[in-house]
Amino acid sequence: MKRFLNKTDLSHHLDALRAKECRIGFVPTMGALHAGHVSLVEKGLSENEVVVVSIFVNPTQFDNPEDLEKYPRSVATDIELLQTVDPERIVVYTPSETDVYGDDVVSEPFNFGGLEHEMEGAFRAGHFDGVGTIVKRLFEIVEPRRAYFGEKDFQQLQIVKKMVALHKLPVEVIGCPIHREEDGLAMSSRNARLTEAHRAAAPFIYETIKTAKLKFGTERAELVTEWVNLQFKNHTLLKLEYFVIADTTTLKPVEKKSLENTYRAFIAVYAGDIRLIDNIALN
Repeated sequence: MKRFLNKTDLSHHLDALRAKECRIGFVPTMGALHAGHVSLVEKGLSENEVVVVSIFVNPTQFDNPEDLEKYPRSVATDIELLQTVDPERIVVYTPSETDVYGDDVVSEPFNFGGLEHEMEGAFRAGHFDGVGTIVKRLFEIVEPRRAYFGEKDFQQLQIVKKMVALHKLPVEVIGCPIHREEDGLAMSSRNARLTEAHRAAAPFIYETIKTAKLKFGTERAELVTEWVNLQFKNHTLLKLEYFVIADTTTLKPVEKKSLENTYRAFIAVYAGDIRLIDNIALN
């Protein structure tokens, strides 16, 4: 399997593939790969001749320096996992900060039309400027025909689609279903950092939003939100940061349900010092 450490060598290789009319798919990751990432790669392989997987822990999207420092890094293990998928058709890009950012590791400012101020944006200052910056730069380096993102980060997916439209980038952004553990917990690289007790408690998050979905069918959004808040109020291991029922297009909290709109429930929960997010389609 081919691995590139710098964008110049990667670009030369991909240009040669494109000259042979190979379609290039792209899965950007921060490493610590799991079955959820593999599902994105497999989707990409089903629609393209080659898939580039980037492994880069992007510093500009972390609002908490401690979270950046503790973020799991396991490049050798990640590459071993990708080898088991398709070593001939996967290209790995593992750049340094300098290769991506040069000497100025800062975010570009973006205007995502308000999408950036909801939910994650309200709790993580500058996060989506960092996401927009790194994804835009990676798209410019890889020049993929299609790029694949998991719906666990649904707000990020909508932000990336908006960024592509704003900058008229020639890439199709494809959202893929959330990959879950057998007990329902959304797969995340952060799950590996959970204590045994917090890991045992974490499936409560998905169980709660599944019930919220049922309630949303017959109850007002504010009543469902009140119910979810109550479920976490006295939980000894899980602390609710937010639960929001939002329009999937604007990401603004729903005020009055409409049959013409689609909605999702979004949740962020702390299990100790590990922050877990999840979401579920409501209609």
